[in-house]
Amino acid sequence: MSRQLDLTALRSFVAVADTGGVTKAAGFLNLTQSAVSMQLKRLEESLGLDLMDRSGRTIALTGSGEQLVSYARRMLSLNDEVYKLLTSDSYEGQIRLGVPHDIVYPAVPQVLRQFAAAYPRVDVRLTSSFTKSLKAQFEHGEMDVILTTENGLDPGGETLTELQLIWVGAPGGTAWRKRPLRLAYERDCLFRPLVQRRLDAAGIPWEVAVDAESFRTVGAMVSADLAVHTLLEGTAINHLESITHGGALPDLTAMRVNAYANTHSNEAMVEDLLSLLRRAYRALKMKSAA
Repeated sequence: MSRQLDLTALRSFVAVADTGGVTKAAGFLNLTQSAVSMQLKRLEESLGLDLMDRSGRTIALTGSGEQLVSYARRMLSLNDEVYKLLTSDSYEGQIRLGVPHDIVYPAVPQVLRQFAAAYPRVDVRLTSSFTKSLKAQFEHGEMDVILTTENGLDPGGETLTELQLIWVGAPGGTAWRKRPLRLAYERDCLFRPLVQRRLDAAGIPWEVAVDAESFRTVGAMVSADLAVHTLLEGTAINHLESITHGGALPDLTAMRVNAYANTHSNEAMVEDLLSLLRRAYRALKMKSAA
C-alpha cells in the first residue's frame, strides 16, 4: 500500500464532502464527473477504506471519511499557501466571478485591477447577469465567486454591505413627475416587483415603458428622460442621477450586497479576491453615507 496521499484526489474528496455530490464537486473543480469519481475510488483504494457512504440519495461521509476530511482541508490549505509563497507570479489558472449588472460600477473594475496586479497569470472571467441566474450558476459549480443583491442571505454567504435603493433618472429630468409613472427595467430585475408594490401602496399609478433584456436599453430610455429606474446608492453611472423628489415618490428599502464563494479549489486566491471585494464595498458604503 502506498503511503503517499494524492493531493488532487484529496481536493476532489473535500469538494464532494462539502457539496454533497459528485456532480456539484465536478463543476466547482472544472472536472468531469467520471474524473472526480475515479479520484475518489483511487483514494479509497490507496487507503483500503470506504470514505463515502453511497447508499442514500446523497453522498455522506463514513466514519473514516469524517476523520480524513479535517486533515485533508489542512493539507490542501498548507499546499496552497506554500505554492503562493514560492511562485513569483502566484497562481496560474482561472477564476470565475459573477456580478449583477447594477453593481458592476464603480467597485468591480477597481477590484479586478488590484487582483490582476497580484495574480498577473490568472485568467479572470467576469459574468454580468441577474442575481437569480448567478445563484443558479453558482449552485451548478459554474462560478467561483458571485455577488448578489437581495433582501436576505442564504447559508454559506456573507453580506459585504447594505445600500439604499434610490430613484434615478436623466440629469435635470422631469419623467418622475408624470403620471402614470413610466418605469424602465430589465425583465428579470429583482427590484422591479418590489418597486411596483411600493408604488401601489402609495397609490401612484405606473406603467412599464421598457421591458428589456439589457441594461443598455433601460439606460437609453432613462437618459432620454422618458422613464425612471432604481439603483443602489453609489452605483449610478454618469448619464443617470439620483432623483430629488421631495416625497413625490415612495422611499425604497435597503438591499444587501452578498458574496458567495467556492473555496474548494484555489482557496487562497479566492480569499484574496473576497478581501478586495469586502474593502471595495465597505468604501462604497462609506462614500454613499458621506
